[in-house]
Amino acid sequence: MAEISKQHEEIKQGQKEMRERFEEIDSECEQLKKETEAISHASDNVQLRLNIMLDILKARQQDGFAKVSDPTGSLRLV
Repeated sequence: MAEISKQHEEIKQGQKEMRERFEEIDSECEQLKKETEAISHASDNVQLRLNIMLDILKARQQDGFAKVSDPTGSLRLV
């Protein structure tokens, strides 16, 4: 009987450790999601800046410097 009780305690301890590990993994997963969202947001900002810079270059090629001020102002805001 004492051996069965000991086995039950070991099983309970193992389950407790597994729950704790799952909670750690869940926490790490949430942190990774936050970091991924931050990287995605930064990537979106970089892409927006690159698009504006391309617009500036196109405006310079087509119209000289007359229409460059609008995209340049947008670039400052981003």
